[in-house]
Amino acid sequence: MDLLRPGLTYRELAEQAWKIPDRFYDRRYPSIIHGVGLHGETPLVAHQGDFDKYSRDGVLEPGMVVSVESYIGEVDAMDGVKLEEQVVITETGIAKMSRYPYSDTLLDRET
Repeated sequence: MDLLRPGLTYRELAEQAWKIPDRFYDRRYPSIIHGVGLHGETPLVAHQGDFDKYSRDGVLEPGMVVSVESYIGEVDAMDGVKLEEQVVITETGIAKMSRYPYSDTLLDRET
């Protein structure tokens, strides 16, 4: 989420975003961020490998509300991990809309 800022193009975001490890690539969501609303979740910014198939270029602007979304799992695994956070693009970066914390265990951080 630290990459998100006004003026960043969708393609730049796709190029700079975390790269999905090969073992998770077949069980992923293609999107890094998507819009919030009643109309097809525009913009949809896909990971670099999916960008040309699912995305059109554009620019993040102050006032945009987007969901930062990820899901990965291994092909033969029983489960995976899905995280999603809604943010507002501000003049200087983002403001999270939720105050609910993620579990340090899920984020692989020491508690």
